[in-house]
Amino acid sequence: MTTTTGGGSQRQIQLAIPGQRETARDHVTQLLQHGWTYRSIAAAAALSPDTIYALATGRRRTQPATATAVLTVARRILSGSRLDAGGTRLRLRALHVMGHGSARIARAAGVHPVTIRKLVRGDARTVSPQLRGAIIAVYDAWWDKRAPTRTPFERAAATAARKRAIAGNWCAAAALDDDLLDLPGYLPRQGWMPATGTGTAPDICPPARLHRKSRA
Repeated sequence: MTTTTGGGSQRQIQLAIPGQRETARDHVTQLLQHGWTYRSIAAAAALSPDTIYALATGRRRTQPATATAVLTVARRILSGSRLDAGGTRLRLRALHVMGHGSARIARAAGVHPVTIRKLVRGDARTVSPQLRGAIIAVYDAWWDKRAPTRTPFERAAATAARKRAIAGNWCAAAALDDDLLDLPGYLPRQGWMPATGTGTAPDICPPARLHRKSRA
């Protein structure tokens, strides 16, 4: 689509073709019928919930990149296919920089701590769309927040997580490129740097449908 601005100049606005947009919308509808939410779909596709809502309701014209992201993830979710674990691993490691250990993350995401540890170590090459979505939701809430230190146990856990991040030279969230984070093979340019965050992270209660059977 081409629009003309003042002075006669033209600006190209790339929009998703109707068929692609409608297919993406249908896939979102299917996911909602399977119990997914706008937020969980957005997390799995690395998009904002508002973007998914706008696509589903037709309130905003959809860009090709948005439709493609939704179609790619939705087809994999509906077919049971797994996703590259690289972006998930980097998110988990960035949370360790802030003092969030595997056990704390696992409780917030509603999965077993062993699943998180495998991802953090790099033992798992792929991840289920559901698990990736759950971890992205936790990451979005905690990436710039310190782990709480209300009790001796919490203080010890936060210290251990930070020491592991230092030993592994893991990158903090602020230095990760969100546009490239989920591309297979992406590696951050920066290693570990101290991060104090903007406050203390709130506790997260996992959704009612816990991912008890998730496997990295």
